Amino acid sequence: MITEESERAEIVIFFIFATNIAPQSKKTMILRIHKEGHRILIGLTLGLVVLNLLVFNFAEAFLPFTGIVSAVLFLLVLQFFRNPLREVLLPDDNVIYAPADGKIVTIERTQESEYFQDQRLQISIFMSPTNVHVNRNPISGTVNYFRYHPGRYLVAWHPKSSSENERTTVVIDNGRDEILLRQIAGAMAKRIVNYVQEGEEVEQGEDMGFIKFGSRVDLFLPIDAQIEVNLGQKVKGNRTVIARL
Repeated sequence: MITEESERAEIVIFFIFATNIAPQSKKTMILRIHKEGHRILIGLTLGLVVLNLLVFNFAEAFLPFTGIVSAVLFLLVLQFFRNPLREVLLPDDNVIYAPADGKIVTIERTQESEYFQDQRLQISIFMSPTNVHVNRNPISGTVNYFRYHPGRYLVAWHPKSSSENERTTVVIDNGRDEILLRQIAGAMAKRIVNYVQEGEEVEQGEDMGFIKFGSRVDLFLPIDAQIEVNLGQKVKGNRTVIARL
């Protein structure tokens, strides 16, 4: 869950864009950087500064090139750790919101063998390196189950990645139904972060974890859930309705 401490720790940058039409048309965009990126961005900044100082002192002719490469690299990493402020517009215990940004790559009926031990509807969201990688609670409720599984780093769309890759499994009970959410590391993602604990009460839309540098999120829903997305559709966390219970 988001704490006051983590909120204070977030880096907030304000960009004000003023138009020439009218003062009321001013638009504010807030770029929030997720706390998981703070150390990486600080380390990267220091490393790039040292690199450019060395180039300046010993190979000044290459400084424009290294400067451009450094700026591009920093911006790429910066955008990866962005954490847009997205509150759930219409909280509803019967609505499953997308837990991540990405593309729907699987919609199928399958056997869930870790927790439910029965047939479930599986919906998988693939997150590319350019997507927001914050994971959010798709519903409110009690965390009935949490497990971390070390594993391999197959590409996220590999059929065996759901059972063999590094992953976490979270089951949330809204009082009527249980849904299972699985974070899966991919070939680039080497670390999964999850903030929930068994027995904890979580709120729909709050941050529940982060997967660094590309991966996948699987949802396992009751068979009678009404699916609201299509294969290949792009979705946004806390914005796109995945299904209705």
